[in-house]
Amino acid sequence: MKFSLLFFLILPYTLAFGQESIVDSTKIELQPVEVIQYFNKQSILQLTNSGHTISKNILSAQSPISFTSAINNVAGVRMEERSPGSYRLAMRGSLIRSPFGIRNTKLYIDEFPFTDAGGNTYLNLLDPSSINNMHIIKGPDGSLFGANSGGVIRVNPLGLGSNNNDEEISLQLTSGSYGLFQENLGITKKLNDRYQFAINQSYLHSDGYRDHSAFTRSTIQTAHQFTYSKKGNIKLFALYTDLNYQTPGGLTLSQYEDNPKAARPAAGPNPSAQEQNATIYNKTFYGGISHEYKISSKLSHYIGFFGSYTDFENPFITNYELRIEKNIGTRTFLSYINNDTKLPIQFQFGLETVKGYNKIYNFDNNKGIVGNPQAQDLLDNTQTNYFTRAQVDLTNNWLMEGSLGLNKNKILFENLFPADNLSTGKINFKDVWMPRIASSYHLSSLMSVRGSISKGYSTPTLAEVRSSDNTINRNLLAESGINYEIGYKIKDKSQRWLFDLSLYQYDMKDGIVRRLNDSGVEFYSNAGEINQKGIELSFWTYWAFNNSFIKSLQFNSATSYNHYRFGDYTNLDKNYSGNKVTSVPDWTWNNSILISFDKHFQLNINHNQTSTIPLDDANTVFAEKYDLLQAKLTWSSYLKIFKSSTTFFLGSDNILNQRYSLGNDINAFGGRYFNAAAPRNFYLGIKIIYGKAQF
Repeated sequence: MKFSLLFFLILPYTLAFGQESIVDSTKIELQPVEVIQYFNKQSILQLTNSGHTISKNILSAQSPISFTSAINNVAGVRMEERSPGSYRLAMRGSLIRSPFGIRNTKLYIDEFPFTDAGGNTYLNLLDPSSINNMHIIKGPDGSLFGANSGGVIRVNPLGLGSNNNDEEISLQLTSGSYGLFQENLGITKKLNDRYQFAINQSYLHSDGYRDHSAFTRSTIQTAHQFTYSKKGNIKLFALYTDLNYQTPGGLTLSQYEDNPKAARPAAGPNPSAQEQNATIYNKTFYGGISHEYKISSKLSHYIGFFGSYTDFENPFITNYELRIEKNIGTRTFLSYINNDTKLPIQFQFGLETVKGYNKIYNFDNNKGIVGNPQAQDLLDNTQTNYFTRAQVDLTNNWLMEGSLGLNKNKILFENLFPADNLSTGKINFKDVWMPRIASSYHLSSLMSVRGSISKGYSTPTLAEVRSSDNTINRNLLAESGINYEIGYKIKDKSQRWLFDLSLYQYDMKDGIVRRLNDSGVEFYSNAGEINQKGIELSFWTYWAFNNSFIKSLQFNSATSYNHYRFGDYTNLDKNYSGNKVTSVPDWTWNNSILISFDKHFQLNINHNQTSTIPLDDANTVFAEKYDLLQAKLTWSSYLKIFKSSTTFFLGSDNILNQRYSLGNDINAFGGRYFNAAAPRNFYLGIKIIYGKAQF
């Protein structure tokens, strides 16, 4: 371990100077009583959709290097990490469109759209230690947030929002199996009632379990919030990330069983992943600034500007791709809220627009060195969403809500190379109206029912319009469909337990699927109808005990059943109608228990069970089901000499030492479906927090 000596140096001071004045970080709350669902706070029973919050405490109870286990605690959401840093995420949808990145889901940093105009969501740019909480809205919500059919994730970074009241300087160090080393330095400061800020710097490296799967990331992030008057405030967020990770590639079943650690070997005319130095390099700057002003006691205005610059480089098996991606956009809305009448009402209208400028160059890959050009294209795309929303409290128990969005999307392209294929053109996706109507009703002060009907809409991303075959697919259609959902929620008076049930049906048209040509190069096409029916069940409970060995206990269980089937779907002479949708397990079940003991010990245990997963459209190959068990033990103390709290932690992943494949390659050419996940592995670390930082 790179810093094991630190433990032996610091531990004597910890024991010598006692355990007093330590901040109690052991209590993990249930879902908050109030959340910001759209434009204002609502009680959790009022929500008209299935919304969940992942708090900072929940994030800190998991592994400090990844979002995966925390996000998988949410029913209906599934996240994979096929190799260190290579994320896939699906919300109420398959990973069928996510061989790289995230599809069908919109992500925001506060109110700033983080998903770019081309449809990319680089979640791996973010460091979990710099996040305050994450709020997840499941199901289509295109009326307010533009093109999406899976849902919306809102990430609240440290330094923004009203819940960032801690003043501290923190240092976290982690080391573990397969060359893992992580460092995070954070400063959070509230100078006065008007101004607060946070700065976070992090570094992460892992050699990876498989050959050719190393990962390195450096980030610097800052957030500022200035309330210059009782009526107005300004927010600023900026992030720079420099990351690279090797991509070992998929294995056949025999290769996977023989040596799961191996990277993709050479096959036929194609060299191996290592020979070609298959790697992702991503340098991204993202920034946003916003202004919110309260025009009157009932009327307010928000406007935010954001932009990003990405230098992307990807030597792959068959080519060497270079991309320059620039994005600029704005989100603005007026909000009217009147709670002073017998019929409380809210009304918002606004727009969100983002413009993307993309240069994409493909060359021969001569063992990791740029060779002769293959293709060069310019693609500029624009996404604009006009939206309006109204909410009325018909009675004290009954809330009605309606929203409507108009989504406009287009792509302009120009072929620069090869010379015999020079052309320019435009892809205009049909303007789409996206309505949503929803209602919630309190059966009592402790339980409520909800229902909604909404339209989902998801345009192809640039990575799908111009995929690895280096051709621009003008025939690819946007996915669309209608989502029907009902839900039931009940809690007890003392907030000790909460039960949430959702049932939904989403009938998708023109579903986009991934295919591969004879050379193993991917391209995308529309598969026709995809019928998605699901049940989600979530349960939280929290118990506190006085004067006992166990101080508190929290248990969370999240279960999802996914009945996802192809409708009328044929490919050439093969009929896949009625088959299970590729990459979607029928069942996922996640359980977590957090126990706080005397003497500031805390144990978090997380269990995930995933059923078999179809890996091809024909349903002839399945990944086996697996059970993952993770645990993290922490012990906190107080160092008088440094006036700081110190937490030591020890964790383990895949405790049952399961052999399983994560982030499978679907419809893989040559049967290279499998990406082996790491066997049992460990990490340990230390976090030192200096409270009430002095400057």
